[in-house]
Amino acid sequence: MSTATDLERCPAPPREVEVTPPAEPRPRLDSIDLMRGIVMVLMVLDHTKGTFWTAPFDPLDADATNLPTYLTRWFTHFCAPAFCFLMGTGAYLSGRRRTRSELSRFLLTRGLWLIFLEFTIVKFGLQFNFSLDMSIALVFWSLGWSLVFVSALVVFPARVVGALGVVMILTHNLLDGIKPEVFGPFRPLWLILHQPGVISLTAHSNLLVAYPLIPWLGVAAAGYGFGEIVTMEPNRRRRVMVTLGLALTAAFFLLRAVDVYGDPLKWSPRASALRTCFSFFNCQKYPPSLLFLLMTLGPTILLLPVLERPVIPAPIARFLITLGRVPFLFFVAQWYVIKILAIVVAVARGYAPDYLYVPGVPAPPGVKFDLPMVYVWFAVVLAILYFPCRWFAGVKARHKDVWWLSYL
Repeated sequence: MSTATDLERCPAPPREVEVTPPAEPRPRLDSIDLMRGIVMVLMVLDHTKGTFWTAPFDPLDADATNLPTYLTRWFTHFCAPAFCFLMGTGAYLSGRRRTRSELSRFLLTRGLWLIFLEFTIVKFGLQFNFSLDMSIALVFWSLGWSLVFVSALVVFPARVVGALGVVMILTHNLLDGIKPEVFGPFRPLWLILHQPGVISLTAHSNLLVAYPLIPWLGVAAAGYGFGEIVTMEPNRRRRVMVTLGLALTAAFFLLRAVDVYGDPLKWSPRASALRTCFSFFNCQKYPPSLLFLLMTLGPTILLLPVLERPVIPAPIARFLITLGRVPFLFFVAQWYVIKILAIVVAVARGYAPDYLYVPGVPAPPGVKFDLPMVYVWFAVVLAILYFPCRWFAGVKARHKDVWWLSYL
């Protein structure tokens, strides 16, 4: 899932709301950190599930799945869109304490840094080997290029950047029928931009593009434009967020019901109302369709004004805000914690753990767990991650003037 906290640290309140009581701006920023913390908890659930779970069927198969299995997978869909969208918002907030040229340079270098980390630190944490047989372009890849994209657009007003992002989101499904093969030698470029696939780099190395850049670039640009809403006067901001969130969510239901445009995966009535709902809400994630983004970003935006209120018990809110303020550390560390924990658990149960780090070795039968135990390991991973995250959040709070901390 976000790297936006560092981008938005300590923004100055807008001039027109300087009369607002000083307590107001902080809850607003806390709501973004809180939202980001919720998203990252869901992300850890997703990644823990992928490592520990022995799924007997596709969790989103409307005819085979059950409600707990379906919801476990479906709710994790919110991670990547909210992650990318809030990163764009953080980029806008960061620009309020930088000149445009400073902001552009910062976003460019931070984006390239994330791309570099994708194929080094994150790659090793995910695969636990140095093999170049298969590298995977995942979240940091898409976030990094999204920052590079936004860095080139900051010369324009935020609403123009946001409008460009919205157009990309609305129209990219028009490209679904274009096959990579029609581009001949430029086929890899189409895989990078729009369709997941494997690019052969050399005779012994390949790149799996799991996160094509369109429409992630548009999601980040739309988030940048959303920054203007975040900085509105509080009451107006809440009204606009509620209206926008409801509109996007309603648009999802309308377009999905018609089912003519917006998602390659069509839904159909099933044997029961519940299984029909399973089919209805199963939208394409790779790449994210228009309906997938409406389904996830609408409720995300709608939840932000709710989180400005004390609706979550204070201890849980503090836990989530802590995670939300150090997304870089959290995202990188969770791969290592999950992988090392899985190795320790496998060895303790008498299984050879080489399936976790040797390419091509399948998981031994019985080494993984059913869904209830996945939630147990998920809780263990969260508990382990919290303490280094709390420490690093304190470091960043005490050393706001250290420039390189903005890259971590």
